[in-house]
Amino acid sequence: MKTRLLLAFMISLLASCARPPLKTVPKLDLPRFMGDWYVFAHIPYSLEKGKVGTLDRYALRPDGRIQNSYLFRRGSLDAPLEEWKGVAWVHDKQSNAEWRVQFMWPFRVPFLVIDLDDDYQWAVIGYPSRKLAWVLSRKTSLDEKTYQGILQRMQQQGYDTAKLAKVPQLKD
Repeated sequence: MKTRLLLAFMISLLASCARPPLKTVPKLDLPRFMGDWYVFAHIPYSLEKGKVGTLDRYALRPDGRIQNSYLFRRGSLDAPLEEWKGVAWVHDKQSNAEWRVQFMWPFRVPFLVIDLDDDYQWAVIGYPSRKLAWVLSRKTSLDEKTYQGILQRMQQQGYDTAKLAKVPQLKD
C-alpha cells in the first residue's frame, strides 16, 4: 500500500507541472472551517473505494495543528462507522487555504481549499494534479443549483468534473 501511495504521489507531482497551479480561496477563517464536513462528492481513488457515509472532521489542536479524522462506512450505510485519524497543518499561513495532511508517515499530501461558500456551508478541496477533489458540505446534501455552480468553477480551474462521483450519505 505504501508503494502504491508513493507511486501515485510521484505521478501526480509530475502531472501537476504541466498546468497552472490551482487557485485557493484568498482567505480561510480557520476556526470557522473546523467541524464536520460530509463528503458530498469526490474523484474516487483506491483508499476511498467502497466507502459511504463519509465525513471529514477537523479540530484545532493546542499545538496549532489540525486533528483530521475521516469517518466512513464500508459498502453500506448500515455498516459500522470506522475512523482514520490524521493530522494536518497550515502550509500557507497568509490565506490558511493550503494545508498538508498526513494519515500515514512519511506521506504528506497537499490540501487546497479552492472554493468556499461565504457562510461556510460547503467547500471544495483540490489537489495540484487535479486527479483528486472533494466537494464537502455541512449537511448530507446540496441543492442542485449550488452543485452545478461548484462544477462550473471546478471546470474553470481545469478539473474534469465528469470524474466526480456523489457519495451515498445518511439523510440529515
